[in-house]
Amino acid sequence: MMSDTADSPLPPLPGTFVATRGELHRVAEQVVSPARVAATGNEIALEATPGGFGTPAFPDGGRVRVDGDELVVEEADGTERRTRLDVDRASADTLGALFAFAWDVLTVLHDEAPDGADVSELHLWPEHFDVAFEQGAEAEGRRAGYGVSPGDADHAEPYLYVGPWGEPPSGPDWTATGFRGAELGYADLLAAPDQHAAALAFFRSRRDDLLSRPAAA
Repeated sequence: MMSDTADSPLPPLPGTFVATRGELHRVAEQVVSPARVAATGNEIALEATPGGFGTPAFPDGGRVRVDGDELVVEEADGTERRTRLDVDRASADTLGALFAFAWDVLTVLHDEAPDGADVSELHLWPEHFDVAFEQGAEAEGRRAGYGVSPGDADHAEPYLYVGPWGEPPSGPDWTATGFRGAELGYADLLAAPDQHAAALAFFRSRRDDLLSRPAAA
């Protein structure tokens, strides 16, 4: 699911973004994802939801999600309970906008996958708190993760990334910080006249680099 803000320009990061990201990452790992495990037995993956992130609908109805600065528990009968989280609302809204943007862009890229590309499902993963999927033949050295991260220990700001499973292609387009792959930083994305087009151009160019390389021996 994708937020209605997916086509809106991404905003500059509030000063409290890193702290808010850290707290909501904790909520994703310790509250929201465990709620899905309890309902399904083993599924941990999340998705972008209006205003933030949450579980897909549970098998018996209901779901758990974060909407801005609130934890929302939706019951199977349609009622919901909201609990205010100790986070900055502006930063939480910025994170929600980023996840909506990521879901939209990566869905387009996912749907473009060529036949035989062995494409995984698109998820928001609670461990790394990123939206991502994988595609490409591993045996040919072309498999990679395509994703959007809100930031991590090596990145104070969000970034788009392509992370090959094996050695990345050589050249200046493959010099990411903290991992072997390619990245596009949030500042560069904000500066683009069309952020959606810039994100797709980044992903498509790196995908084409991988898919056109000679198959691994």
